[in-house]
Amino acid sequence: MARYVIKRDQSSLPERLTRYKSELNDEQFKVVTAQPKATLVVAGAGTGKTRAITYRVAYLIEQGVSPQRIVLATFTNRAAREMLRRVENLTGSQNVHRVWGGTFHRIANLILRRHAVSLGYDSNYSILDSEDARGLINICVEDAAIDTKAKRFPKAEVVQDIISFANNTDLPLENVIAGKYPYFEMLTAQIKRVDSIYKRRKLERNVMDYDDLLLNVKKLLVEKREIAEIYAEQFQHILVDEYQDTNRLQAEIIDLLAVKHRNVMVVGDDAQSIFAWRGAEFTNIYEFPKRYPEAEVFKLETNYRSTPEILALANTSIACNRKQFPKMLTAVKRSRDMRPALVPCSDVEQQSAFVASRILELRDEGTSLEDIGVMYRSHYHSIELQLELSRRNIPYRVQSGVRFFEQAHIKDVIAYLRIIVNPRDELAWKRVLKMIPGVGNATANRVYESLMLSEPSALAGGQNAEARTSVRVLSGLEENSTDALDVTLLLTRGLRQALRAGRLRSSQPFKDFIALLELLSAQENRNNPAKQIALILENGYEQYLLENFENADARTEDIKGLILYAQRYDSTETFLSELALLSTERFKEPQPLVGEEVIEGGEEDELLTLTSVHQAKGLEWKAVFIIWAAEGKFPSPRSLREIDSEEEERRLWYVAVTRAKDELYVTYPLIMADYNRQAVLQKPSRFVTECPPALFEVWDLEEESNTPAALAANASEYIN
Repeated sequence: MARYVIKRDQSSLPERLTRYKSELNDEQFKVVTAQPKATLVVAGAGTGKTRAITYRVAYLIEQGVSPQRIVLATFTNRAAREMLRRVENLTGSQNVHRVWGGTFHRIANLILRRHAVSLGYDSNYSILDSEDARGLINICVEDAAIDTKAKRFPKAEVVQDIISFANNTDLPLENVIAGKYPYFEMLTAQIKRVDSIYKRRKLERNVMDYDDLLLNVKKLLVEKREIAEIYAEQFQHILVDEYQDTNRLQAEIIDLLAVKHRNVMVVGDDAQSIFAWRGAEFTNIYEFPKRYPEAEVFKLETNYRSTPEILALANTSIACNRKQFPKMLTAVKRSRDMRPALVPCSDVEQQSAFVASRILELRDEGTSLEDIGVMYRSHYHSIELQLELSRRNIPYRVQSGVRFFEQAHIKDVIAYLRIIVNPRDELAWKRVLKMIPGVGNATANRVYESLMLSEPSALAGGQNAEARTSVRVLSGLEENSTDALDVTLLLTRGLRQALRAGRLRSSQPFKDFIALLELLSAQENRNNPAKQIALILENGYEQYLLENFENADARTEDIKGLILYAQRYDSTETFLSELALLSTERFKEPQPLVGEEVIEGGEEDELLTLTSVHQAKGLEWKAVFIIWAAEGKFPSPRSLREIDSEEEERRLWYVAVTRAKDELYVTYPLIMADYNRQAVLQKPSRFVTECPPALFEVWDLEEESNTPAALAANASEYIN
């Protein structure tokens, strides 16, 4: 075969290189103009990673590389479009759109549309979104003849997550169940059967889910040699953004595509690898030089985001990790003569009061609420702060999109308390009834109507005067004539009678439900919302979470946080009333917590951001607050169960610290109440104490009231 090399006009290259030199720092310029070979770019936080990738693609095109021979893999299609738009502006080329840019799934789909026939699909296959995939899994569960009610089989959402995690980590299904879902281990054979039927049905119906796009493109490249050779030849240069977040399957696909030219440039920060819990593989970036021994390693260490004082803390903290590519972020910004503030607070209330007060001061000093972020390790850590912000009319958004009390699992628990306080609460009754296995809308309606209409009249003939009075209250005949809890006890008797009468399906779940209502209504529990929530969690709801949500551990943690918060209330009615009134005060009109819509207060153009650290990655603010920086809270005890998890938690801490541009506040309560309402002394996080005290400025809080802030004055002894 004859080979012809197109000669390009070289006259303009020096001018372009001169322009690149002026627009990039020395570290970025070396990356952009690197020789074609395997390349690892370790890009620290705030060092212009996106700029380097964009200029690299532009440089390749200007060097004569055809756009269709370049792959740019990103984690969002939006990121790829923005990068390629900049490339077009830099090069003036009209062919930039021919670059294979986008997510791994988009690139896989482009290949599969051409070659799906080789795998038994038609080229016009449909792609199932997550909801469609769950629907098909439900059908497969039915096909597998599994009695989901008898065996407490996981919901489709959980089965979907088990299958997906196995696919993306390249692990056998049984290993994933044993390691991540041990409470379903006895159902392993049934889950594998569902997976097998699911695969067969997708092929029969010519559909793929998101994971199939990656699985099938890998299968194509492994099993169809002639097709693999086409793309190995075509893709002369492969660039991967956020490589530290790739999973094993994605890394394997990149290696298969790069097998011939080996011109693969991966860009990322090993110190920001924080998504192992969803399948990201830290070893992909850490062991890249082992898979590509010829790889050249570049580091981007010039930081344009943070002050020298903030970077000093970040550098010192991450240096404690053993598995990493050592780097030292250097600030471009000048010092503001303000070290990160370490703010020990007497208790949780003072922590919330300090954060809210300081935020208002920052706003008065000219810092927009949009330029302020509050971060925490777990979502439940924001409970008290959300309430404090609402009381002070400080508008805020939650980065997850859902405020704490609007989450489904929190509303579930609150619904139980609502029927104890107000047994005629129809919405609350139907919500809790539908959590019973086998109960849908129709059954919930029938049970509620039976309780409201049939049971009072059936019980009215009883000889007990108190019971007759309760019936009249239930019927609305005598308001406030007796304690509503007596009515709830009466309702549980009504449920029992309904079971005996055959009106409801006589099953253990119904009996457990009645037993729980009686526990919640018992004299010793009736005015203790914290105890009631604990009983709900212990008597079936924790199991419900495991069976219905893929992130059951995090949701359980939220509810345990709610228990701690509820301890300050001596009455369930007061607890519920404050939550309801909070909505009224916050949004200027009644907005009950049962509402499904997420409401954002304040002006759209200025909202404070509350976010977990995981969801803050890639974001930045002028002023950042890291709350609950206490041992046992950050790092999370739950996350420390895994090998190497402390290092991942420290990377998470590093991400939190490096979100701050100018000001950083690290807070924790010195005292908190445990589940028995006993005061427990809190120590600062190990990520605080492992750094020299000189890196912080310890703030001593003073209260206008008599709150024991004196504890905070002695906090420095904990960090020396």
